[in-house]
Amino acid sequence: MKRIIGVGQVPPDTTQTPATAPAVRRVTVDEGSAGQRLDNFLLRELKGVPKTHVYRVIRAGEVRVNKGRAQADTRLEIGDEVRIPPVRLPERPAQPEAPAREFPVVFEDEHLLVIDKPAGVAVHGGSGVSYGVIEALRRSRPTAKFLELVHRLDKETSGLLMIAKKRSALVALQDQLRERETGKTYAALVWGDWPAKLKVIDVPLVKFVGGDGERWVRPGKADEEGAKRSISLVKVVQRTPHFSLLDVTIKTGRTHQIRVHLQQAGHAIVGDPKYGDFERNRELARGRAKFDRMFLHARRLQFQHPATGETVTCEAPLPADCRSLVDSAA
Repeated sequence: MKRIIGVGQVPPDTTQTPATAPAVRRVTVDEGSAGQRLDNFLLRELKGVPKTHVYRVIRAGEVRVNKGRAQADTRLEIGDEVRIPPVRLPERPAQPEAPAREFPVVFEDEHLLVIDKPAGVAVHGGSGVSYGVIEALRRSRPTAKFLELVHRLDKETSGLLMIAKKRSALVALQDQLRERETGKTYAALVWGDWPAKLKVIDVPLVKFVGGDGERWVRPGKADEEGAKRSISLVKVVQRTPHFSLLDVTIKTGRTHQIRVHLQQAGHAIVGDPKYGDFERNRELARGRAKFDRMFLHARRLQFQHPATGETVTCEAPLPADCRSLVDSAA
């Protein structure tokens, strides 16, 4: 059986704020944490505590599971009691609290949530970003016991994003992503006339840190250290005098994969602030279209439901500004 789902209504408000007081806590493992490693469980419970300190208290035997010593890789089961020792959080400058926010819902049940993320919103806080989608959702859903990102989208990318509402769903969906059993198709508008014969891009990618301290990705060679095989399937949806609208289905999920694959083929994504044609992007933003975002949209997502095994297909139409640009360029 197969379901196709479009953008729907926003659900009622529903985040959890872990306790940080320096006192012994005894936490009973519930369904949301069953099967999780002890170290990962503690890192979630002790947000802000350095990983090195978490592993130190485990090695010292200060963390107990059912009153016994446990290792970092101990798998927790429902009903286990975890003794968490008093840990004082380091003093940190006050951070702005994430505002409660909901996003257009494409699919939701007791296991997972699929939203249509707008461009310009990070999926999580970090690297100069105070908060993102996941923090805003947790804030707006204070009774939710578990909300975790299944995968990520770049801040500049819009479209379908999966959030697990149970640990079992998180593990099952991430396994599908790892085994390439999940279909993810993106709409990308690129500069120029895409070659009709170029339908498969099989180019390894290498991550590196640039002189600016930022994370970058570049094409590599198969035998190069750090190179990971990366495959993108490309289909031309529409051609205009200046652009090509593409459907790109990724068979691997590498960082910045689509952006770098299309750019190395000589057709950068319109509006891409990192790998794009900066001069033309600037002209487009200042011109009549006033288009000043990256035209990359996660428009289709297909997966096996983690509980029922049913094939679920979610779809999100092009955002209004993207549709308008394509229509005006035709």
